Amino acid sequence: MVKINRRQFIALGAAGVGTALVGHWLGQETISSQPLPSSSASAFGVYQSRDGLLELDIIAKENPVNLAGRQAYLLTYNGQVPAPRLEAQPGDKVRLHFTNNLSQPTNIHYHGLHIPVTGNADNVFLHIKPGEKLTYEFQIPPNHPAGTFWYHPHLHGLVAEQLFGGLAGLFIVRGQLDEIPEVKAAKEEFLVLQDFAVDNNGRLINSAHMSLMMGREGDIITANGQVNPSLSLPEQRLLRLRILNASPSRFYRLSLENHSFYQIATDGGALNEPIEVNELLLIPGQRAEVLIKGDRQPGQYRLLNLPYDRGGMGMMGGGMMGRNNRDEPIVLVTISYEDQGQSLSIPTQLASISALPEPQTVRSFELNHGMNPAVGMAFLINGEAYNHDRLDTQVQLDTVEDWEITNTGMMDHPFHVHNNAFQVISRNGQPESLLAWRDTVLVPRGETVRIRIPFRDFTGKTVYHCHVLDHEDLGMMGNLMINA
Repeated sequence: MVKINRRQFIALGAAGVGTALVGHWLGQETISSQPLPSSSASAFGVYQSRDGLLELDIIAKENPVNLAGRQAYLLTYNGQVPAPRLEAQPGDKVRLHFTNNLSQPTNIHYHGLHIPVTGNADNVFLHIKPGEKLTYEFQIPPNHPAGTFWYHPHLHGLVAEQLFGGLAGLFIVRGQLDEIPEVKAAKEEFLVLQDFAVDNNGRLINSAHMSLMMGREGDIITANGQVNPSLSLPEQRLLRLRILNASPSRFYRLSLENHSFYQIATDGGALNEPIEVNELLLIPGQRAEVLIKGDRQPGQYRLLNLPYDRGGMGMMGGGMMGRNNRDEPIVLVTISYEDQGQSLSIPTQLASISALPEPQTVRSFELNHGMNPAVGMAFLINGEAYNHDRLDTQVQLDTVEDWEITNTGMMDHPFHVHNNAFQVISRNGQPESLLAWRDTVLVPRGETVRIRIPFRDFTGKTVYHCHVLDHEDLGMMGNLMINA
């Protein structure tokens, strides 16, 4: 087992290291069918594939939701925040009958899944108008890794607003990691981290009143739609925690009082072996899987979100415009356990990740911001704001490329590539020490990160972008064409 101290972790985490960190088969039934039972802190429904098929109805609609003890009107999938958890296995077919009952057009992105980017699959260019229906249908490849993935809207210009309204849900692919004896024996819990901003009437605060340049953050922070829910460890005192940062802008720097995290998976699935860390930096869009051992005195321990400075937009009034980082830790979840038995052991071997071959092509990308005469402030990649009709990058199927991403702006930017996971190669020229698959990586201001991407299986047009989603909506996105 690898152990990383706090200084090493923060240095690695800045490059994205250590931070990766369903229906029942419904037949002709509708979503009124009962989902699987869920645990106390996992209040969202769970829908699993059956006989190789995951089929259900998904309805996007504004709904009244209990938020921090009062009624709020949030954007929901099937009336829930977070949305139902969907679970499938490699090789399964997925058929989601989607209805848009929002007041805006929308679509669904299956973040992290390696599936087609065209047709009615992970196609972010679909435009589903209010009142319209569309059936998403695709097959998860038989060799797809097990992992923690998710789904959320991705219609350019409305992504941050709709995600901030509540539209996010987990998509779990079950596989080899779940069958490792120590992992299988642990109690499994899921945490979907979201933040919200509502007025005194429980209505979502208009985006014009949010700090869009910085990336909006809300003052209500929830785990599975609850403020500081409780989790308990079982008698064996081993907890498997699968965590998603579903906030459009907020960074979560996680720490559990008096406990280590044993990280077992990043965005793209299992690590080769667990890594013991004291903190997890989870940037927007990222997921992490950790094991927690109950090896301290029985009692209650707080999962904290520690302060993190992600930069600002220049000096105004003596401070950074748009900076809304807090100075004090925020309690996200309380974890407790009783004085019972010894904790289970941590596994030593998880996967067999191989380093990618040398690239055929090396490309450079610069993240920055500037003024656009048409829209005002714009966030840029290689000096250009997003244009739907422009092809920014063209690659060939079955090739490997290195992308060198430099952040010359004043804020940290999470960089996300659709459809194809990648490995981080270096940060500021220093080799990356951890071999892992990811789909989102932090590029801190003033730094350069090099990633290596294999383009496999699927052709077509998709995107890459900053996952502070206001920055994406304001132009920090490019079109990627994968050619046969």
